[in-house]
Amino acid sequence: MNTPATTVPSKVSFVVNRTRFAQSRLLTEPRLQGGELQPGQVLLAVDRFAFTANNITYAAMGKALRYWEFFPVEGEEGVIPVWGFADVVASRCEEIKVGERLYGYYPMASHLLVEPVKINAGSFVDGCAHRQSLPAIYNQYIRSAADPIYSVDTEALQMLLRPLFTTSFLLDDLFSDNQFFGADSLVLTSASSKTAIGMAFLLQQRQGEPGRNTEILGLTSPGNRDFVAGLGCYDRVLTYDQVEALDAAVPTATVDFAGNGELLGRLHQHFDQQLKYSCLVGASHWDARGGAPAKLAGPSPQMFFAPTQAQKRLQQWGGARFQQAVASAWLQFLGFVGDWMRIEEVQGSEAAERIYQQTLGGAIDPQTGYILSLRQD
Repeated sequence: MNTPATTVPSKVSFVVNRTRFAQSRLLTEPRLQGGELQPGQVLLAVDRFAFTANNITYAAMGKALRYWEFFPVEGEEGVIPVWGFADVVASRCEEIKVGERLYGYYPMASHLLVEPVKINAGSFVDGCAHRQSLPAIYNQYIRSAADPIYSVDTEALQMLLRPLFTTSFLLDDLFSDNQFFGADSLVLTSASSKTAIGMAFLLQQRQGEPGRNTEILGLTSPGNRDFVAGLGCYDRVLTYDQVEALDAAVPTATVDFAGNGELLGRLHQHFDQQLKYSCLVGASHWDARGGAPAKLAGPSPQMFFAPTQAQKRLQQWGGARFQQAVASAWLQFLGFVGDWMRIEEVQGSEAAERIYQQTLGGAIDPQTGYILSLRQD
């Protein structure tokens, strides 16, 4: 039975300084003033969530792309969004039952209060006023019982890879839809990142199709080279110091997942007018973003924002076809990553701090996926 919460637990959030990311702490606050849900509200206990370099990108681009606005706190601190699972622990929304499990976009916290709207058998949207002007793709919560992708056994992989893979899917779609912008070679930086791996995997599935003979080349650090090469989804894997060894006469496009300004400048300088398209995706090397020269050679870089490409396909294909296409590609990718990815699950604020700082410093093993929890019960 759905009833008001008479005793609402305190909320614990992991907060960081919005400009000095290394400064972090645990914030404890009362969940609700008055201790009761209002009509239409639902209280979620955030069970588990993934933490990857993609979440550092959310912080790095927090102001520009409004990521800090999803789960606001007062002052100079912010809550980094994460992807994970939560359980309904109290509800005053007739259609949403206590005990339901939901996949979606959560704060690094123990609880989240939502106001479900646009409710259907498979999902709902959080109708909280402060989220209405934010990208809709982040406001949807998937009801696991009706999710064709969901499996208890693959929850960890879903948290770690589903949001990243959706970006990979949309990048593959962008480049394929535009005939690779006339490039014969496509260079992916930070090739060990999970989003880059997903994109390379999907691109390789297209090899051999008419007009799909573009070389897929990965750039990575020396320490990750053997791992990346062993994946088999890149045609060639080079280290960052080998950029200038690439053939500058080959029409080339780049997808920069690293966010390293100095590297971006080198790529532009090397290929110059043969650089057909420069795509900016992530900022896993967030501290080097300012290293680009004042004026880049070649074309101006274009920032890729996944919700924009998703909205285009949703309008063209409709929701059912879009979800079917993503699900089909996801199932193929799931089999691929299951061969090499290790899962590490950790509980509590100290463990969350450790993984956060390691990820921030780029000291994460690319073969390991981290699942965190701040749940208090």
